[in-house]
Amino acid sequence: MSILLGAIADDFTGATDLANNLVKQGMRTIQLIGVPDAGLPVPDADAVIIALKSRTIPAAEAVAESLAALEWLQSHGTQQFYFKYCSTFDSTDAGNIGPVADALLDALDSNFTIACPAFPTNARTVFKGHLFVGDILLNQSGMQNHPLTPMTDANLVNVLACQTPFKVGLVPEETVVKGAAAIRRAFDDLVESGYRHAIVDAINDDDLMQIGKALANVKLITGGSGIAIGLPENFRKQGALKEGIAPTWPEVGGGAAILAGSCSIRTREQVAAWKKNRPALEVDPYAISKGEDVVALALAWAADKISGGPVLIYSSADPADVSRVQDELGREEAGSMVEDTLGRIAKGLVEAGVRKMVVAGGETSGAVVNALDVKALAIGPEIDPGVPWTSANTVTTAGPTEIALALKSGNFGDIDFFQRALDLLPGSSNT
Repeated sequence: MSILLGAIADDFTGATDLANNLVKQGMRTIQLIGVPDAGLPVPDADAVIIALKSRTIPAAEAVAESLAALEWLQSHGTQQFYFKYCSTFDSTDAGNIGPVADALLDALDSNFTIACPAFPTNARTVFKGHLFVGDILLNQSGMQNHPLTPMTDANLVNVLACQTPFKVGLVPEETVVKGAAAIRRAFDDLVESGYRHAIVDAINDDDLMQIGKALANVKLITGGSGIAIGLPENFRKQGALKEGIAPTWPEVGGGAAILAGSCSIRTREQVAAWKKNRPALEVDPYAISKGEDVVALALAWAADKISGGPVLIYSSADPADVSRVQDELGREEAGSMVEDTLGRIAKGLVEAGVRKMVVAGGETSGAVVNALDVKALAIGPEIDPGVPWTSANTVTTAGPTEIALALKSGNFGDIDFFQRALDLLPGSSNT
């Protein structure tokens, strides 16, 4: 059995975001965590997403991991490939979007790809090559204060051009609205003029569907999860896509918890909403740096509360506080220290009986999934655009255990996302 669409995602929440869109469009989708072992059987799925934690690691490491994932996908006869990154194009001048895209193109012996992070359903649009969050340019949306990948330029042609030695062009909205044939001609013209990358405008789902049609014969696609909605129809027209099976809600008992590490504006709003009438504990990075057993303290705090309802443990802070911590402890050191702590707290919570967990932030989700040694996620129904419930298996001291995970990108979800996500689960008593 060959894989129709094989994706490499640079973080875990982005992978579930992509899986969610593919499932909604009728593709049976499996998400694998990390580069699979060579002997792993081909999953019975139309699409396989390999979730890496490569967004903010050194570019050379991101390239190596992505190429290893590509090799596995190629070995299983994958027809089309997809490099998935955030809808806010999270990256720096050093990468990792450009270096990874170039390496994948080289490995596939291909000379052209697109970059389209647009996801209009979540208010991410690209117009004249500029990325908007709602009506606000990316560099004015709060992303300019991101602790790891501050986005200070909304012009994606400029941003990507800093990450690749190859020419970066643009397929503008006035071309996109003319439909798939016009988009394909624009691709051909760019290739003929020596361009290897093209930012593609998209301001609504109709644009994404037309772009998807135009991508039918493009070997490698790069973008956010939005561009995926137009791809399944290409396989359906080939007669290669079977009838999809509707996703089901995870059904697990046990307690519930939320872990929030994202410092995005939306996650901080969600944390603030929760704290108004729900138990919440803030993780102090200074206490971690001083050697205090923050994990044990957090688990002790949660122990007598979980039986009464869900708890929130968070490290989300405003930009000024984050900058101060980074200045004193070091940018990478502070981030990895907190993420490691949240991962160990997650493991302790599961040992204590938590079976339903909402995780906010891509880096935090990666830390949690790694700490729980999760190897694959089954994609369930959507909570909010871009965020499904998933089910996974982990191992506790009591043996193999099924858990429900909602891995949320920092900027996604309504203000009441935490409570509503838990309330959606069957038999929920998260009141």
